[in-house]
Amino acid sequence: MSITSCDTCPLRVMPLFVALSAEELAFMRRFKTGEQTVDRNTPILHEGHRSPTLYTVLSGIGTRSVLLEDGRRQVINFVFPGDFIGLQSSLMGEMKHTVTSTTPMVLCTFDRNRLWEMFRDHAERAYDLTWIAAVEEHFLGETIATLGQRDAKERLAWAFLRIWRRLSAVGLLRDGSVPLPFRQQDMAEALGLSLVHTNKTVARLKDNGHAIWQAGRLSIPDMKVLADVAGVADERAELRPIL
Repeated sequence: MSITSCDTCPLRVMPLFVALSAEELAFMRRFKTGEQTVDRNTPILHEGHRSPTLYTVLSGIGTRSVLLEDGRRQVINFVFPGDFIGLQSSLMGEMKHTVTSTTPMVLCTFDRNRLWEMFRDHAERAYDLTWIAAVEEHFLGETIATLGQRDAKERLAWAFLRIWRRLSAVGLLRDGSVPLPFRQQDMAEALGLSLVHTNKTVARLKDNGHAIWQAGRLSIPDMKVLADVAGVADERAELRPIL
C-alpha cells in the first residue's frame, strides 16, 4: 500500500483545517513514520496500555469508550477524519480510554518519542497540539452541559448537528447526507439515554422532518430548524489545525 504524502494529504486542503507553512509541512514529513490500515471493529488504542504510536485519522470513523468495573462499556465520544489520537498515553503514561474503529480506517502514524522535539523546535506545531487538547476540554464541558440540561430530543439534535458539520467539512457529504455508521446503542451511551428512548426520539425527529438517520446515513433537511430544536446557534464547524 502506498503511503499518502503530507504534501498531497486530502485532508490538509479541506477548508476545515488551518494551512501549514512550508516549515511545518517539512516537519510533518519527518514526524510521520507511516500509515496503518485497520478493519472495522478493531481496537486501535487500549485503555490501560501505553502506546508508542500517535495517530491522525486520515479516513474512517471510530469510537472512544471506557470499561466500567463490572465489565460494561461506555461510549464517551466519536473519532472522525482529522482527529489526533494517542496523546493521552504520551502525557499520562497510559490510555484512559479505548479507541475502536467503527468503519475501516486509515491512520497516519507518528513516533511518540519525537513529541518532545515538536515542543522544543516547532513552537507553532506545539501550539496547535495544545489547541487540540483545549478543544477536547471544551467539548467535554459542552457534553456535560448537554447531558445535564437538554432533554432527549435536544441531545440528539445537538449531536446530529455537530457530527453533520464535522463530516461535511471533511468532504463526506454525499447527496445531502453524511455517514453515521454507529449503532443506536453507541449514540444512546454517548448521550446518556436508554436505547428505547433513543430509538423513539430518532423516530420522532424523522417524523417531524428534522433529521433522518437510517441505513448508516444522516441527512438534515434544514440546519437552522434542527439548531432551534437543539437550542444552539447554527454555526459552521470551527477552523482547526491538523497534525
